[in-house]
Amino acid sequence: MTDYTLIKSKRKTLSVEVRDGRVIVRVPNRTSKRAADEFVRKHEDWIERQLTKSRLQAEQTAAVEKLTQSELDALHLRAREYLPRRAQHYAAMLGAEFNRVTIRCQKTRWGSCSAKKNLNFNCLLMLAPAEVIDSVVVHEVCHLKEMNHGARFYALLREIFPAYDRCNRWLKDNGKLLMARIPDKP
Repeated sequence: MTDYTLIKSKRKTLSVEVRDGRVIVRVPNRTSKRAADEFVRKHEDWIERQLTKSRLQAEQTAAVEKLTQSELDALHLRAREYLPRRAQHYAAMLGAEFNRVTIRCQKTRWGSCSAKKNLNFNCLLMLAPAEVIDSVVVHEVCHLKEMNHGARFYALLREIFPAYDRCNRWLKDNGKLLMARIPDKP
């Protein structure tokens, strides 16, 4: 049987997740080890497929060519020129306003929107197709109207950008490879 990390909490359901080659099983506090083991056995095929996918992703990520500092600087400059214009375009469509746009190079986020209405974007977005870049911009601009990920937020997002789900899928499938291009710190 697959090795896994068991996490008990006040939840009501059982779930299994494969992340970075590890299997994590979350169960309600009163769930027995035997019940957790049975749950894992029942999902063994899915777990194996996910572990294989995770190993393949790790191999691809390790083989990715790192960006040089000058390439990162160029991406940062392109992002500073491009992303604020796109944010302004979509904010105007929504009748929303933001304060400033900050560009960073991050390993875990594509964008964010602060309570102070500041938009933050990852310069690595500039490596993605234009439609995918716009999907991230629209996502953050929609937070100017809805500061959550509730049903109203997604309804607004899909109204403004119907291709969002497809673009989000592209980021899920390819985003780790883009972020793997960030050079390791010495």
